[in-house]
Amino acid sequence: MGKTIDASTLRKMFSSAYSLVEENKKGIDALNVFPVPDGDTGTNMSLTLKSAVAEMNNSDSNTIESICMSFNRGALKGARGNSGVITSQIVKGICSVLMTCNSTIAIKDFTKAIQAGADMAYKAVTVPKEGTILTIIKAMAEKAKQAGKSAKSFEEYFTEILSHGETTLQMTPDMLPVLKKAGVVDAGGRGLMFAFSGFYKALTGEMAGVEFVDNVEKDVTSEDLHINYESLADIKYAYCTEFFVINIYEKTTDADINTLRSRLLEIGDCVLCIGDLQLIKVHVHTNEPDRALGYALQLGELNGVKIENMLEQNRQLRKKQEKEPAKEYGMIAVCAGDGLNSVFKDIDVDYIISGGQTMNPSANDIATAADKVNAKTIFVFPNNKNIIMSAQQANDITNKNLVVIPTKSVPEGVSAVLAFDSSCSVEENKANMQDAISSVRSGSVTYAVRTTNVDGINVKVGDIMGLDEHSVLTTGKNVADTTINLIEKLISVDSSNITLFYGDGVTEEDSSILQSRLEERFPELDISMVFGGQPVYYYIISVE
Repeated sequence: MGKTIDASTLRKMFSSAYSLVEENKKGIDALNVFPVPDGDTGTNMSLTLKSAVAEMNNSDSNTIESICMSFNRGALKGARGNSGVITSQIVKGICSVLMTCNSTIAIKDFTKAIQAGADMAYKAVTVPKEGTILTIIKAMAEKAKQAGKSAKSFEEYFTEILSHGETTLQMTPDMLPVLKKAGVVDAGGRGLMFAFSGFYKALTGEMAGVEFVDNVEKDVTSEDLHINYESLADIKYAYCTEFFVINIYEKTTDADINTLRSRLLEIGDCVLCIGDLQLIKVHVHTNEPDRALGYALQLGELNGVKIENMLEQNRQLRKKQEKEPAKEYGMIAVCAGDGLNSVFKDIDVDYIISGGQTMNPSANDIATAADKVNAKTIFVFPNNKNIIMSAQQANDITNKNLVVIPTKSVPEGVSAVLAFDSSCSVEENKANMQDAISSVRSGSVTYAVRTTNVDGINVKVGDIMGLDEHSVLTTGKNVADTTINLIEKLISVDSSNITLFYGDGVTEEDSSILQSRLEERFPELDISMVFGGQPVYYYIISVE
């Protein structure tokens, strides 16, 4: 192996980085220290890199510049959660250097790229914390400078970088006490090590075990491959084509089904081709629906054929939007649960993005939502600390003026929205919303997914936990008792109202019984129960 790599090798390196993170995302998720059931570092990093690879694979050009531009653009659009945003910034730094290379990339170029990735990642975080993914990328950048001077090949170069990165990763528990208590290394750092290991595997011809095929998961259904008519301005394939293959010919084999899938991938995207020799279900976005149907007719008869012109649907929607003048202000909120969706809609939020603890929306999801809101300035309420950075990054994708209000919980989001006044300026609204956020205290009740010690409290798997915005305040074996204990710790002499949003694991009867107990325990407070329908959390609590 030499001291240079070409465009084809770089493409393989990027794909392999995603593949190895995807293959190991559950293990990365399991390293999340806090014991709530929302470990998602690996998932967020994987989805961010998946978006990057999908964008890269959709590019027709195979130059180093185009590969870097598309990979960077995809990472920016797909960034989810803090770990995903930081990953996208590392990608941005690396690609900003590599894209300036002509036909080959030298070791010295990659050294500059890794350093740029580290610099960009640190700039993305307001208060950088050591013992995290930031420490690992910085350590590998420093080692790259040394290795780059003596390495005789890229293989030797990456061997030294990975060795030093792993050594540094094993030191992260000594940098962050919370990691030491949990007995784990940093999750984001481990994810980054898998990504760089993917680089190495591609260079040595040892590709990671997960193969990227377009942008479709194996277990996806055609219902998941819905048409987003409002984001089709640059659509590559115009016709959404769906059908069944029935009465399959005796000569047809399983290999023929695989061949059909491969042919569909050649003429379109969003491909779904599942089934067996009894029934095959097909979905594809293509400019040649006749060819898709023709391929399938070689296997059997067609039934339930549906072909939709997505461009025409888009034109109609855009005509409707153009007739309506843009209003001054709009609002977007992130939450999970039908009840919480209704709460925000009832207080005039224009668009609800489904997401939260277990699935952080990407920067592109937020930008896409903003493009759907016909307003000049749009306030965004992330309602989760792990979504704030993605919301801020969405400003780089959309032409809309986004104002991110850094709400870290649903109660903060509701209070901030209620403080909105259409007659006030943007700055006045921001100030009023910040005041509203400071006047509410949030809590939540969920269950522990790991045994650990958090803030001096011993937590066992399966325990019910009562949390505030920052830490575990109480634990127990019973949801109602733990909720009451938590509220006792959340209230103060100035508290007057308590609202509990009950989740999809709580019945209306359970919530009514708890409300009676709370009214008896706290007669001086107004107690309200509202259906939230949120996953993971039995109750989300607002104290004002």
